[in-house]
Formats: sequence, C-alpha cells, structure tokens
Amino acid sequence: MFERFTPEARAVVVGAQQEARTLHSPRIGTEHLLLALLRRSTPSAVVLARHGLAADEVAADVVRLTGSDDLDADALTSVGIDLDAVRSSVEAAFGPGALDGPGRGSGRSGHIPFTPRAKKVLELSLREALAMKSRSIADGHIALGLIREGEGLAMKILHDRGLDPVSLRQDLGLLLNS
Repeated sequence: MFERFTPEARAVVVGAQQEARTLHSPRIGTEHLLLALLRRSTPSAVVLARHGLAADEVAADVVRLTGSDDLDADALTSVGIDLDAVRSSVEAAFGPGALDGPGRGSGRSGHIPFTPRAKKVLELSLREALAMKSRSIADGHIALGLIREGEGLAMKILHDRGLDPVSLRQDLGLLLNS
C-alpha cells in the first residue's frame, strides 16, 4: 500500500512517528497523524488550518488528554538541568535507550508501531483515494481517513474544538478533486 503514497503522504507517516517520539508515546496514534498533517506545508494543511486547527494547539490538547509529556524539558532547563545532556550521559554509560521504559520501542530511533486505529486510518485513506479514482494516496486522503474512521484521539480533539467533520470532509474533498 505504501508504494501508492505520494511523497507528502509518506512525509505525514514519517512525521507521525516523530510526533509519537516527541510526545514519548509508545505507539503512533490518530493524534500523531493529525499533528503530522498540521505540520506540513501542503494545501491539505491549509484546509485544516482554515477550520481552526493549529499544530501547537493540537499538540497541547494531546498532552493534556494523554499526560504524555511526563518530562517537561523547559521546566528542567529553568532549574539548570539539560535533559539531552542527562540522556546522553546515561546512554553513554548504560547503552542506547537506557531511559526508555518497557514498551517504548527501541529507544529514540527505533520502530514505533501504529495503533490499530491509526492502521485503520491508513487503510481508509486508500479507500478514500480509490473512491475518488485517484492513482495515489495524498496527505489529504489521510485526513479524510481520520474523519471517516470517526474515533480516536484525533476525532476527540476535532469534536472538542467544535469542528464540523462534514464541512471539513467537503473542503478536503473539493481540494483533492480539483
């Protein structure tokens, strides 16, 4: 399936993995896909922004809803602790990934698995592309897959922010069919 992804869509998948890493998540969820979509400079990201979504605000929502930002690097820095220096020192002594708890993947650069719901979003992005008679899966199809899946943290955030999924879906569809 990934051979059908456009470079932009592939960048969203890679970006979702980075978002999960940044938020210390052991798995890539729908929220990470949404964040990765928002951080791209694509027409789909513009549509999402027009509907009131901003990456930093959504990231704050993710942290608030999951409590995934268990180490506040800024707070530690303010008291003179450099988290990256501590991590480097510990990993030099005990090996890469020594600070990663069980189930956290293989350290900072290891593979992070997708949640079943995020996998479903990617499958639905293929169905969205096929329904639109597209030969490839664009990042906008991933956004449509998120909406079509209809569950997960990404949809909770959209709902909590008062977004109308039907209107968002229509705008994304217009973009992809143009």
